[in-house]
Formats: sequence, structure tokens, C-alpha cells
Amino acid sequence: MPRGSLRRSVALFRAFLVEQTDPDRFYSTLAVDSVAEVLRWTPLRGASVVDIGGGPGYFADAFEAAGARYAGIEPDVGELTARGHVGGNAVRGSGLALPLADGAVDVAYSSNVLEHVPSPERMADELLRVVRPGGLVVLSWTPWLSPWGGHETAPWHYLGGRRAADRYAARHGRRPKNDFGRSLFACSAGRMMRWLRAVEADGAVEVVEVLPRYHPWWAKWVIRVPGLREVLSWNAVLVLRRVT
Repeated sequence: MPRGSLRRSVALFRAFLVEQTDPDRFYSTLAVDSVAEVLRWTPLRGASVVDIGGGPGYFADAFEAAGARYAGIEPDVGELTARGHVGGNAVRGSGLALPLADGAVDVAYSSNVLEHVPSPERMADELLRVVRPGGLVVLSWTPWLSPWGGHETAPWHYLGGRRAADRYAARHGRRPKNDFGRSLFACSAGRMMRWLRAVEADGAVEVVEVLPRYHPWWAKWVIRVPGLREVLSWNAVLVLRRVT
């Protein structure tokens, strides 16, 4: 699909609608699209890629198909084995303390993990640490005030994250997988923009692009508008090149 086209956005939205009922379709579609996006910013053939939160192997398949040397780090053992086996070259580990040396990889990638850690700035720092100078960091997450900010508890998260999680538990007889304060946290676009400005001011990174992940090109302006971007960006992406 053409980059930034309305057709691409519609296809991603349709896949998103079946995330719970047909995860193979959703995650396979998302992984292929994500790798196509990364290829806009850097070649992948022969490149070393670490993917934080790579899950059961959908992203491993897509990155390896593009010629990358892939390693996945996944904190959730249930996600690692969601397809019945551990997919790709993956290990269990935390995005807050990556088991990698400084400057170890060409590309550090993470899709939809930042909102699941209590210190998103620390995780972003870790991605910068492990990528080599000149290498790329691609980091995406769901801002808390977006329509899907509460994940399976949405849209009730607009009335409070804990209230939404408790409501889900009362209705389903179990805590949600994305349980506010335990496995889901309020990570705003503004918070990460402040982190970005700080590391840019230190001369650590060059900002390649900041965009709403699923939008067509003509709607990318929403990420530049404070307040509005918290709701309308749906999923935010930072693309950074490490300088030092």
C-alpha cells in the first residue's frame, strides 16, 4: 500500500477491529506495515534489530523477511508463547533494563510497550543506550487519552483507569490483561515530547520524524498540536537517530 495513503489507514483500522477475535490477522498486518515504515528511514538488509515487546514472533517474521538480523526481548512469558512456541530469536527481559551492551544494535524498535511500563522515559533511554551512533530508534505507544488508551477497558478509562479496570473485572470475573497501575500506565504524548526535547537539547539524538502511526499523510499535523494529539493521534511514533 502507498505510504501514508488513506487505503493503508483503512486497512490497518479494519485489522485493528479484529485484534481480540483474530490476533493472527491483526499482528501479522501490523508487523508487515511496521517494517515497511522502518524501511522508509533505514535499510534493514544485514542490519541488527532489537525489538522490545516483540511478542510471539509476528515482528520477527517481518523483520527477518526484510533481511534483518533480529532479536526480540519480551517481558511477558504469555506473549512469548502466544502462538504455542517462542517465536524467532527471542528472550524474556525488561525494557527498563535491556540485557544488551551499549551501542550493540543498528535499530532499536518497540511497538506498543511504552504504556505498559511505569517509567517510559527510562525505557526510552534504554533504547537509545543500546543503539549505535548513527543507528535508529523507532518507538511507538498509545497515548492515555486516545480512544484506545485504556485498551480492553476503553472507553471507560476516560472516567479513570482504576475505575475502568474494576468495572472490567466486575463484568468478566477477572482482572483485565491491561490492568491500570499494574500492567498499564498513563503515558501521554506530551510527556514523551518533553523527554524528546531534553535528549535533543543534550545533542544525543537527531529527530527524524514524529507522527501519528496509522494516519494518512494529510492528517499527520495532529501530532504537532498539544492537547489535540492526546486524543486524535491514536498511536504516536518517535523516530530518532542517535548522534553520540
